Amino acid sequence: MRIGHITLANQLFVAPMAGVTDRPFRMLCKKLGAGYAVSEMVTSRKELWNSLKTSRRADHTGETSPIAVQIAGTDALMMAEAAAYNIDRGAQIIDINMGCPAKKVCNKWAGSALMQDEPLAAQIIEAVVAACAPRKVPVTLKMRTGWCDSERNAVRIARLAEAAGVAMVTVHGRTREQGYRGAAEYETIAAVKAALAIPVVANGDIDSPRKAREVLAATQADAIMIGRAAQGRPWIFAEIAHFLATGEELVPPDTLQAKAWLVEHLHDHYGLYGELAGVRSARKHIGWAVRALPGGEDFRDRMNRIDDCAAQLRAVHDWFDALADDHPRLPATSRAANDDFLARQA
Repeated sequence: MRIGHITLANQLFVAPMAGVTDRPFRMLCKKLGAGYAVSEMVTSRKELWNSLKTSRRADHTGETSPIAVQIAGTDALMMAEAAAYNIDRGAQIIDINMGCPAKKVCNKWAGSALMQDEPLAAQIIEAVVAACAPRKVPVTLKMRTGWCDSERNAVRIARLAEAAGVAMVTVHGRTREQGYRGAAEYETIAAVKAALAIPVVANGDIDSPRKAREVLAATQADAIMIGRAAQGRPWIFAEIAHFLATGEELVPPDTLQAKAWLVEHLHDHYGLYGELAGVRSARKHIGWAVRALPGGEDFRDRMNRIDDCAAQLRAVHDWFDALADDHPRLPATSRAANDDFLARQA
């Protein structure tokens, strides 16, 4: 699997998710089997580049290659400048966001809103490719199937992106109108794959090894991208890789091993965000890790009232150690519980 001249470890990708796919999370997913991970979206607005949020998102210290940064915006020149800015800070691949369905993004005609304006989408793609090509940085595009049910124009935009020099296209199998509601559909992704010569990535509702195999078969995509299902379960990439290679499902990891991965992640997380922001933003990662585990809801409620990193770490250690006494291997999360979790995130 290649993006331009860059060879990837495998065909299992981490989706860019605002507030989630920061550097510590990307590094953990790569360690546990993901071949590629894309950053949270970085704004193209210059006045925000020196903000704390953007500086954290542009921090790639210690991150393994390839480093991929997603940029978002509505002005072709500004998007080209944002691409150059992030290349200067270590980006080896630039991803254009035309897939985010969030109202605060779409109301500014960024993200998936750009799919309503194909000429503007083409201008942005061409400008970003022109900025990246002299520096030999591939450009990728992430989008949805369309704006709404009656206007699924992913194939048209994918073709213009390929013609402009984009190296890979990812399609989330929902329209912007859907948000994360309902089920993803894969027929449009299959049509995009059939229309292009460059790699195509399938995204949406891939939450198990069997679903990964089904989506690859249905779309003939070159790779799959996983978002919400990796939250609290970053070893899903190893599970999928094993299943695709052998047809057999991996047993869940040892409980103490899962604890060790989470603790390592928390240390990296605190290092990036500091004490105050770190303890608060870590709560969601801990909550995802314990969801559907015995006593997980009660622990999450208690943990959310802890306000310092050391105490938070002690609580995680103690809770997982107690869980390991009764469950040396992590209890398998039921499909129903996982479906309920994903529904609550929509």
